[in-house]
Amino acid sequence: MAVSVIIKTLNEEKRIAANIESALVALKTVGGEVIVADSGSSDRTIEIASRYPVVIAQISPPALPSCGIGPQLGFQYSRHEHICLLDGDMLLDSDFLEVAEVFLADNPKVGGVTGHVQEMLTSNLEFARRVTRNAPENRIGAIDRMNGGGLYRRSAIQAVGYLSDRNLHGYEEFDLGIRLRSAGWKLHRLDRRFVQHFGHTDNSYRLLVRRWKSKYLFGIGELLRASLGRPYFLQLIRELPELKLWALVYLWWAVSLGLLLFMPNKALALGVVLAILVGVVGLMSLRKGGISMGLYTVVAWFFHAAALPVGFFRVRRKPDAPIESKLLGAPA
Repeated sequence: MAVSVIIKTLNEEKRIAANIESALVALKTVGGEVIVADSGSSDRTIEIASRYPVVIAQISPPALPSCGIGPQLGFQYSRHEHICLLDGDMLLDSDFLEVAEVFLADNPKVGGVTGHVQEMLTSNLEFARRVTRNAPENRIGAIDRMNGGGLYRRSAIQAVGYLSDRNLHGYEEFDLGIRLRSAGWKLHRLDRRFVQHFGHTDNSYRLLVRRWKSKYLFGIGELLRASLGRPYFLQLIRELPELKLWALVYLWWAVSLGLLLFMPNKALALGVVLAILVGVVGLMSLRKGGISMGLYTVVAWFFHAAALPVGFFRVRRKPDAPIESKLLGAPA
């Protein structure tokens, strides 16, 4: 079956040419189309993309950039039975689509199939951590989400209403994964590469600040809000270990605040609070293999925990509402 390759972009001028070319090469064996779903690039992304035989769709006001809006925008303009999601800083393996289509044909209950995301830039602590992390979503076989994208069945997406929630600034893959799984579909990771990923090279701490400003860190709070009242809400709570971690961070903050407020000796209270902080950083440094990684981990906890309630209380639109957009280019 033919494939609609959706490439999510926002200021990807550095990689977009190679990205599109990799998708066009992969489509030679299966047929299909490339859709560049742009969230409002202000660089040369659109100019470069327009040199290729692709559909180019860009959000327009009042739509605002988010991780969830790009996939759904591309899905609005897609035509084929299989949907492949890519970020604009990825290179698609040339034979992945062919292999993935065979797997879907042989496994009719599987709604999506992916492979490994090879991180090409690991100087940033966040991406270095991804390479070594053995999270459930990174394992071979049945998985709970397809982080980084993959190949989905259109029929599976239509069965759960929409591809991605336009309100989500993060965790959109988990949201789609749990909606598919709650409807009886399965997700699978093949033991082969799907894409090469050229992520951010920003300093890790700058990346945290950047993710706060872009609202990416609000994603888990937005996901919790979106799942309220859904039949899979309790399942979501069980499957997100981050929630337990953030709860411990809140407890840590509460204990520290209590010590500072209620201990008569304020100097001693401050000393105890700082000792706890140093102890936690030291423990994480031992676990993560260095003081820099340990300190970054604790700082990242604080950013994420602070972002959760902000995301939860953000104003939401209907998740499957049509994306306000315009076509900037299409194949001749």
